[in-house]
Amino acid sequence: MDDETRYEAVSSRDARFDGEFFFAVVTTGIYCRPSCPAVTPKRANVRFYPSAAAAQGAGFRACRRCRPDAVPGSAEWNVRADLVGRAMRFIGDGVVDREGVGGLARRLGYSARQVQRQLTAELGAGPVALARARRAHTARLLLQTTGLPVTDLAFAAGFASIRQFNDTMREIYASTPSELRAAAGARADKGVPGGDRAGAVRQAAPAGVPLRLAYRGPYAAAEIFDFLQVRAVPGVEEVRGGRGARTYRRTLRLAHGSGVAEVDEHTGARPPRRPRAGPVGAAARGTDGGWLECRLHLTDLRELSTAVQRMRRLFDLDADPFAVAERLGSDPLLGPLVAARPGLRSPGAADPEELAVRTVLGGPPERAAELVRTYGKPLDAADGALTHLFPGPAALTGDEVPDAVRALCTALADGAVTLDAGADREAAGRALRALPGVGPAAAAYIRMRALGDPDVGPVGGDSGGAARDAWRPWRSYALHHLWQETGTGPQEGQLAMTAPVQAPTTSRQARSSVSTANPMDRMAVRVAAHASP
Repeated sequence: MDDETRYEAVSSRDARFDGEFFFAVVTTGIYCRPSCPAVTPKRANVRFYPSAAAAQGAGFRACRRCRPDAVPGSAEWNVRADLVGRAMRFIGDGVVDREGVGGLARRLGYSARQVQRQLTAELGAGPVALARARRAHTARLLLQTTGLPVTDLAFAAGFASIRQFNDTMREIYASTPSELRAAAGARADKGVPGGDRAGAVRQAAPAGVPLRLAYRGPYAAAEIFDFLQVRAVPGVEEVRGGRGARTYRRTLRLAHGSGVAEVDEHTGARPPRRPRAGPVGAAARGTDGGWLECRLHLTDLRELSTAVQRMRRLFDLDADPFAVAERLGSDPLLGPLVAARPGLRSPGAADPEELAVRTVLGGPPERAAELVRTYGKPLDAADGALTHLFPGPAALTGDEVPDAVRALCTALADGAVTLDAGADREAAGRALRALPGVGPAAAAYIRMRALGDPDVGPVGGDSGGAARDAWRPWRSYALHHLWQETGTGPQEGQLAMTAPVQAPTTSRQARSSVSTANPMDRMAVRVAAHASP
């Protein structure tokens, strides 16, 4: 995309590109998201930047009207497996805040200088500046949604000193922290949505931190909540309410403590400002995106950004449904499915190691619940049906643990297998397949969900390979569309756990009884072998 195309997107206020790039106006000194509702500036006064951190580094402050720091993340970082893509996922997970640039470089396997050079070349900002932008956004959320004292809030957001905090907030938002908090209070009093949660200023601690988790395009919330509900592990997860008004709740195991996250099924959305243009399928049109209401109850607010990112990955909120619909919507097999379920997502995992253990353990959610009751850490006080944290790998290496789970957790504990946000997906897949009890289907499923890979295709069989290649780089979404159509996705305990893959009995019967003349039937058989926890 060149600058003229970007300016066309800005002129049409096209929300499809929110988070993909930012534009700044030299005459006002502010930077915005492409869909900013303000009057479109003259082309001569506009500059484009690949990241919010780059715009901030060039001396521009965030627009108070469109809040460009609150846009969904770029889907490009989920697709890319190179150094920059992995680095962005690590930074989003808080690695720079916890371990510094040196820790980021060690995880990536490059020198700090190489990481700095690559990120600056592509994003216009290095890891420190990118992490700084993340901290500033966290601080703004806390200012506008909690009553924390400013001193405590600064350190909770990850700043090293009060002076650094004050200077950063003035530089990015052209306001002091007190002014940002007061402005949010004024908006709430008038009933006007502000920041990331309308009317949520100065909440008491028991109410948690209320947020709006933004997404772009349409969002198939009902299907995502269906997917999570049938897999909910008692004690760690629960879903309350009826379809259309459900709340998903779960515990979070974090570096500095623990937390409980709540996400509501009912979505908030804004209507499109003007008709869509360009080569985007009808299934992807009709919305400029919206948000899911979320509440985070954390024992240590330093984990706010990390917890937010983990919930975003679980609900796949940084996806680009326009790109997915454009690729899959033209396929004869998938086109009708994409049109029937616009905005279908590929759920990730709030805890990659937990997802891997549950996949290898197999069986219904109650089997994982037994593991939780035996080895998981109890919460200080039960929160509804939530009673435990899922056990970490170190707790599952004893002789009494099932062999396959013990082998996996030993590998996770000693670093032979890494499932961090920015882990090398190819290397992780090879390491998983080398473990006893982890077959290709299980490894692929872990790669899809724990590592957030959008391009994991069906396992097994040779026919249809050309069609599956045409679905790249969105084969994970193709699988979810097929699962929804065939009804195989929600079934538990069907993923083979031994190597080589042993298909379930029902799948073997299907292979012998389903006519191969029907491509949907043929693909559904393969997908059934992929259905998993």
